[in-house]
Amino acid sequence: MKEPARILVVGGGYVGMYTALRLQRKLKRDEARVVVVDPEPYMTYQPFLPEAAAGSISPRHVVVPLRRVLEGCQVVIGEATAIDHAKRTATITTLATEEEGTGSIELEYDELVLAPGSVSRTLPVPGLAEHGIGFKTVEEAIGLRNHVLGQLDIASSTRDPEVRDAALTFVFVGGGYAGVEALAELEDMARYASRYYHNVDADDMKWILVEATGRILPEVGEDMGKYAVRELRRRNIDVRLGTRLESCEGRVAVLSDGSRYPTRTLVWTAGVKPHPILAATDLPLNERGRLICAPSLRVEGTEHAWSAGDAAAVPDITAGAKDKGRDAGRECAPNAQHAVRQAKVLAENIVASLRGGPLQDYEHSYAGSVASLGLHKGVAHIYGRKLKGYPAWFMHRAYHLSRVPTWNRKARVLAEWTLAGLFKREIVSLGSLENPRAEFELAAGTGRHNETT
Repeated sequence: MKEPARILVVGGGYVGMYTALRLQRKLKRDEARVVVVDPEPYMTYQPFLPEAAAGSISPRHVVVPLRRVLEGCQVVIGEATAIDHAKRTATITTLATEEEGTGSIELEYDELVLAPGSVSRTLPVPGLAEHGIGFKTVEEAIGLRNHVLGQLDIASSTRDPEVRDAALTFVFVGGGYAGVEALAELEDMARYASRYYHNVDADDMKWILVEATGRILPEVGEDMGKYAVRELRRRNIDVRLGTRLESCEGRVAVLSDGSRYPTRTLVWTAGVKPHPILAATDLPLNERGRLICAPSLRVEGTEHAWSAGDAAAVPDITAGAKDKGRDAGRECAPNAQHAVRQAKVLAENIVASLRGGPLQDYEHSYAGSVASLGLHKGVAHIYGRKLKGYPAWFMHRAYHLSRVPTWNRKARVLAEWTLAGLFKREIVSLGSLENPRAEFELAAGTGRHNETT
């Protein structure tokens, strides 16, 4: 009897989760065994991170538990540190190996799906490592919300005008989706929260968006990008185009135009780069460090290795791209819209490969983009139609509600939006997430908590 194929999926994000989900539906137990490896036990729906940071959605509804969704797969919480595809082995570091001090384990596989996603791309800006805040994980979103509300607390309680000014100055670097949506949602939240501080007014706050190019939100088109700039500036948000962050040492943001802003909040969202695991494989990479893939999503020049999403350079073979005279070497954008659709084709091709069937190429015309600019505000460019204001905001929510995985999450998110429309916004900070045992450790060390027996 033939042994079941061993399918290893590295990454539990859009591509990894959706590929594994489709494989468990399509393949029988005696055909294949699917193992999913990811450092986190959940998939994060990143388009909802700005709303989670602003308190519009509970953070636990932005993530999807992998074990609940992938009941037919083995989920390993760990990180792939090296892959030897010639030997069909992957080196994995897990929580158990770290605790036991055994280093790592090796997993053997027959088919490899490499979809680790991307990591934040940072530059050697002085002071960035010490003072910068990222915005790519749910933990960072919650931490940033707590931090912003904490700055309002500092500003309302200090008598030092310099400390107050720095606490009320918020600098965001990067004019893509993450930077613009995070800034817009948090500015909305902070403006609302300021009404509960007797000595902090919304006009006291400085919100600054720094973008190195001449436009923001390039995905929604030039016209909608210009509208987004006008909308943000109308809210007294300082949008600096064609400007770079030169330094943030000593909690002072120094920009390339010579301006200096003492600030306690610097959020870095200036792009992403391929996950480091890609460089620790024997698979072909392009000049940007992404896996070179064929239209079938198989890694070019290899057998039994597949990829999609942020990790893969997938040719764009859509008729639209050809008709518009675009570069024949154009690649699909590394975004969620492509990743979810690529996962479907990838899974179908793995099934076809195992069963000796023909492979299909990934072909999907870009439908458009939507972006939120805060509550009831947004921009959208969908199938050639341009929307702005409330219609675009509604389209943004409707689109992402349709895309968030599982009916459970859809219902919970919709319920939260409905309740948010009936009640006031929550503006409470839940404290630091860095060390949840800090209060206990302090009490244990000082004897503040004593037994009463």
